[in-house]
This record gives sequence, C-alpha cells and structure tokens, in this order.
Amino acid sequence: MPIWPKSRTARVAQPNETKFPRMRAASDFARREEAERERRLAEYDRMADERDRWVRKNSAYYAGIARLARFIIPENASVLEIGCGTGDLLASLKPRDGLGIDIAPRLVDRARAKHPQLQFLVSDAETLAAPELDGRTFDYVVMSDVIGMLTDVWSAFRALRRVCHARTRILITYYNFLWEPALRLGERIGRKMPISQQNWLSPSDIQNLLELNHFDVVRQGTAQLVPIHVPLISTLANRYVALMPGMSELALTHYFVCHLEGGGGPVHERDYSCSVIVPCKNERGNIDAIIERMPEMGRGTELIFVDGNSTDGTVAAIEHHLKTKTRDGMKLIHQGDGRGKGDAVRKGFAAATGDILFILDADLTVPPEDLPKFYAALAEGKAEFVNGSRLAYPMEGEAMRLLNTIGNKVFGLSISAILEQRLKDTLCGTKVLFRRDYERIAAARGFFGDFDPFGDFDLLFGAAKQNLKIVELPVRYRARTYGETKIDRFRHGAILAKMTWHAFRKFRKAY
Repeated sequence: MPIWPKSRTARVAQPNETKFPRMRAASDFARREEAERERRLAEYDRMADERDRWVRKNSAYYAGIARLARFIIPENASVLEIGCGTGDLLASLKPRDGLGIDIAPRLVDRARAKHPQLQFLVSDAETLAAPELDGRTFDYVVMSDVIGMLTDVWSAFRALRRVCHARTRILITYYNFLWEPALRLGERIGRKMPISQQNWLSPSDIQNLLELNHFDVVRQGTAQLVPIHVPLISTLANRYVALMPGMSELALTHYFVCHLEGGGGPVHERDYSCSVIVPCKNERGNIDAIIERMPEMGRGTELIFVDGNSTDGTVAAIEHHLKTKTRDGMKLIHQGDGRGKGDAVRKGFAAATGDILFILDADLTVPPEDLPKFYAALAEGKAEFVNGSRLAYPMEGEAMRLLNTIGNKVFGLSISAILEQRLKDTLCGTKVLFRRDYERIAAARGFFGDFDPFGDFDLLFGAAKQNLKIVELPVRYRARTYGETKIDRFRHGAILAKMTWHAFRKFRKAY
C-alpha cells in the first residue's frame, strides 16, 4: 500500500459550513503554503537581475565552489544541476549533457541566454516534476547552496532518487552553520546577496536526511576557510592552515558526495496499520482540520482523540464527527481523572490497534501532512523510533518563544550527553514507534519511573533503554491558529530539569 496520503471526500455536511465543508481545512492550509511559496518565488525572480553582480562581488567564493565541483566531476559527463541560478557553475563543468533546473523562471531565462549550449528548465527541486525529467538519469547531480532555501529538504532528497542510476554521484555543498552571524552581517553591509531566512542544517542533519532517503555518503569534507580574496593569506589559509587539526571545521563550505544505497533500485517498505493519538484539551477550532487533513497510511489509519476535560466544545466537535461517520476508524477517549499529556498518550496507546503508533499534538504546529515521512522511516527499515525535530528549519512566526527555544536546545544537549546519542529536539510532541516496542517500554517503565507528565522523556529514555534505533526527522514548526499553549515555561522547565537529573543518575551512574 502507498505511504502517501489518500484523498478523502465528505460524507456528511457539517453545521454552519459551506457546501464543501471537509475541503475547507485542507484548502486553508494549502493556501497558506502556496502563498509562502509564491512569496519566495517572487523573491528569487527579483534576484535574477542582480545575481551576476553579486557573483562578481564574491568571485573568490564562487571560484572555490567551481574548483571543488570540477575536482569531483570530470568533463564530458552527464550532469544535472538543481538550483542552477544563471548556469555558470554548470557551464564550468563542461558537461557532455548538461541540464540545469531552477524554480525561478527569470533565472532560467538568464541561464538560457548566457549558456545556449546547455539546457535549462523551470522545475521545483522538491518534486522534480518537469515532464522533461521523466525517465531521465544523470552521471552526476549537483546541489550547490540549495538546501538552505528549500521548504522541505526531505522531499527534495526523495525526489532526487528519480534522476539517479546505480552509479550516479551527487555533490551537495552548503554553508557551515557557524558562519550564520558573519553571513548575516555581510548582508547588512552589502557584501552578500540578501535572502530570506535559511535552513541552517548541520552536517549531521544533512547526512540524516540523506540516509532517511536511502543515500550513502561516500565522502564529505570542508573547503574555503577564507572565502574572500586576500593576496597570499587566502591561498595559505585554504591550502595549508585548513589542514591543521580543528581548523577544517571552521571553513565556510561543507560538502557531501553520496550515491544510492545498495546500488539503487526501488525502496521496499513493509505494510503496517497505523494509529494516530491526538491528546487534546480546549482545541475545538482544530478538530475539523485534524480530521480532514489526517492522511491514510499503510493498511489504514485509525485516529484516536484523548480529551483532557475540555470546556470549549472540543468533545462535542469530536462526537459530531463520530455520530455522522465523517471518517472511518475514529475514537474518542476521555482522560477522566488522569492529568498531563503523558497520561493521555498512554491511554491512547492502550486503546490503539495499529502496528505503528503516532503522537500528534492537537495544536497542529506539526502538520498532519508530515506524518507519512515518519511512517516511511519505520516501514522502510531506517528507524525503530522516530522523534520529530523542530529546530532544523526556521519556525513560522511566533511558533516557539525565545526562552522555549533556548530551553529546548539545552535539554537536547543534556539528553544527548546522557544517552550518548545526538538528539536535537527532545520535546517535539511528534513521536512514532512500533506498538510492539512500546509494549516493551511500558513493561520496563519501572526503570525510569512513572512520573513524566509530558511523556517525551518516558518514551525517549524507554526507547534508549530498549536499544531501539532512534532517528530524528526535521519538521517545519508552524504557528498556532487556534487556542493557547499549555506550556508553563518556568514550572514545566523545572520539572524537565528534575527529570533530566534523574535520567543522568539512572543511565550514567548505572555503569
């Protein structure tokens, strides 16, 4: 069965809604997404007339990228460049068969005018849906400084598989996130082309996203310790000082060379049933959207709401959908005397029948549309426990307040040290695991204790104790459109700090 969302149609009209009520929530979200895409596309088009001037102003940097690409990619190869801009990098590779794609039509027009011997197309890196790409593969694919501007890097890497054969090599270059302050300063003083906020992905973030999409990294490194031309100094720094211990990590450019895992071929996934648990309290305005936008995955997806004694009509909204059979496989559980999200999740898991268990927060700050990526990680054998990470992509509006962001990063570093495993965002509400593994975690809960009111640490520490393969999956965190956060920064922060210290004693002092 496919892992991607299946379309649903309305069975029963909802009260006080338009003729097509069940399409409303999904279309509202789609409109917001399309508006943001159009905004960024307009920005890239505006850059078209200025791009060559910025390239000349930073010629040393672009010359360094071209030298790196020519070292890896021989002349007379078939080359696809994704995010080609005005085509200069692709032309410098002297390909036998060269194709450049970019999402911005005006950039593509300029590339065609500058390099008529090459082919250029308008296409989105996240879909590669241009008909001219159907059935076409390349010896080399280049993505230079592109992934920072993508909305969804996971989708771009998944689409990339379609243009690769068994021996294709992919070159990815990207800025070192340590350079973000310097590059922002460069924009303010007119030394760097100004662009919207980027995804500042670490090398481990990029490698993780590649592995989730079945790419093996065969080589990685850094380049351009001094990315501007300073007579003698830049040459010495880039050729010699950069080779000294620790200095390479300070270079501006990270690069990866990768290929399809296992020689390519189709990705095989097993077929599982799914249960999505939605703890909710006073989330009436989000119920319709959750039900409408929830994708079908695997052999089928049941949706289980666990209500924490709401007072705003949340229960009535859910019961209306149950009564009118808006969706198959939907349940409502009342939390009763239980308190906290952790208790709600455990009650939802106890009622679940699916092979794979999902947690989705009812505030919709993580879109339901992202859940198939979590399913793919388990169904394709890349993980046994998938933890969402909100700290890779820029967040929408005021989705997370500054103190919350700092706290999340501190707890992530602390838990990573305790578990000896990198976890960037331990407190993301979206977590996915096999039911059989949850049952093992629940049976051994006495090791850590049964006092985590949030459920995040209970599951993470339980998964680590059961030696499950934990993988993080970046999600783009959205702002609330209804209701208020249930987080009390200081009171809950103190509880989390106490649990972190308890986990240190249980895990690190045990051996």
